[in-house]
Amino acid sequence: MLQRCSRAVSRLSKLGSTSPMEVLRKDVIFTPRHWYSTAAATVAPAPNDSPAMSSPVKSVVNLDKMFWSKPCSLALAPDSRLRIEEPKYEGLRHVIYKMLLFYSKQSTSIRGANVVYRRILHQVDKPAIYEVFNMEKTFKMTFSLLVLHMWLCLRRLKQEGKEGAEFGQYLYERYNHDVELRVSKEGVNLLLTKWMKELEKIFYGNIVAYDAALLPEAKPDELPKVIWRNVFADDGESQPDDAASRTVQAMTRYVRREVSCFTLTDKEAMYSGNFMFTSLDNIPSVSAKR
Repeated sequence: MLQRCSRAVSRLSKLGSTSPMEVLRKDVIFTPRHWYSTAAATVAPAPNDSPAMSSPVKSVVNLDKMFWSKPCSLALAPDSRLRIEEPKYEGLRHVIYKMLLFYSKQSTSIRGANVVYRRILHQVDKPAIYEVFNMEKTFKMTFSLLVLHMWLCLRRLKQEGKEGAEFGQYLYERYNHDVELRVSKEGVNLLLTKWMKELEKIFYGNIVAYDAALLPEAKPDELPKVIWRNVFADDGESQPDDAASRTVQAMTRYVRREVSCFTLTDKEAMYSGNFMFTSLDNIPSVSAKR
């Protein structure tokens, strides 16, 4: 079934069709809500889309030497220009906004979730990640990376218990809204609802697989296998060659390091979105080192 869904995402980028598969999990709590993004969400800045890449990047980085550094917190420094602070109003404006529930927990969480999703888009939509891992920017690849980075954030939020789970719900809704727009951009409008249900099940299937790969009893090669199947393999069954294996191993180290970094990132940074994924910009290529 997982292989079937992998093929479905590939065909979506070619405007094909597919059939759904069922992936359920008892402790999965991030489900869509149709009332998403009404009043409070509109005050958060809109994400900036980066220019799309239409073909694989030719430069090659030395993947064998990447992502070995010691994990550290991803939280932004208090004086960082990349921080996004909550708007502060005074006087009559403050009273009006308070009456409109602008300062309610729900509104604050929605704004925070919007910022977190902007951080995900900053990592996934920029050319750097495709250059580093020598990937072509297609719908399937971008969708797979979105799911991977969503999982990294949701996994960290679950560590905060019920409060983190509720915040994760708003983050999922923001993701779901963005994916719907992306599917529509691909030209799929008549079967949009069917595709969204399909992609939702692929999302949950990937989340379950990533979680299982990090369990204490999981085999050491389980996470690389899951990353290959969910991100790189078109059919979910083929095996990587030597070059692809090095890429998969590098992404595995990247994912494990981000997991550790998120563990060191405080909840205030998570709820406000004032963190950044490990930068992949300005990584020298093999030829540049010669």
